[in-house]
Amino acid sequence: MTQIFREDGRAIPVTAVLATPNVVTQIKGDDDNYSAVQVGFGPAQKIKKAKAGHLKGIGQIKTMREFKVRPEEIKDLKRGDEITVNVFEVGDKIKVVGTSKGKGFQGVVRRHGFHGAPASHGHKDQERMPGSIGATDAARVFKGKKMPGQMGNARSTVSGLEIIEVDSVKNILYIKGAVPGARNGLLLVGGPGEMELTNANDANKKDANIANNTDKEVKEENIETKKNEKKETLKQEEKNN
Repeated sequence: MTQIFREDGRAIPVTAVLATPNVVTQIKGDDDNYSAVQVGFGPAQKIKKAKAGHLKGIGQIKTMREFKVRPEEIKDLKRGDEITVNVFEVGDKIKVVGTSKGKGFQGVVRRHGFHGAPASHGHKDQERMPGSIGATDAARVFKGKKMPGQMGNARSTVSGLEIIEVDSVKNILYIKGAVPGARNGLLLVGGPGEMELTNANDANKKDANIANNTDKEVKEENIETKKNEKKETLKQEEKNN
């Protein structure tokens, strides 16, 4: 987490989330009896042969997730398309899904926020006890009873968060407030509205064109510099003569 300062001097607490481009790895439709899109995230150093065959022509991807969508939402999708941070805008209200921090086996005071018993008047060793867990007649514990147990390490969703800033160069989303999970955890970030996709081939062509134009400009600049140097040399020789 960090903070961003507004123009009026207010400090906004934000979480910096790295959102490198997600690649569409598979599109499921009529042949699969349901509509879904599978996206991949993060480069992998080594993958198994089966996964490599599934990702042929895309590259080595570490993590993949599948999302059910309506059939009309995948008609324009193609395998290899990229989803970047540019699908979000400043001010968007989003939902973030992650895995909460695991806190191990905890008692009812920490796990459920029980008040506990007084520390005096005959309550020895009972300050953090759960108390009665039910009537004698049932002779069992009802499902859903708040009791000690495993805390955290579960799927957690936080809604109503806001995008404060989008860094399209470093692929970072600055989200107001805290998000579920520990550092380096995997998050699912979703928001309302239409999603704009970038075709991987188009992006590569664009980068290649930019590189070619840059090289061309550098070459022209070098030629112009050499011409100027040659003119200066001729002028100096004429002066010496």
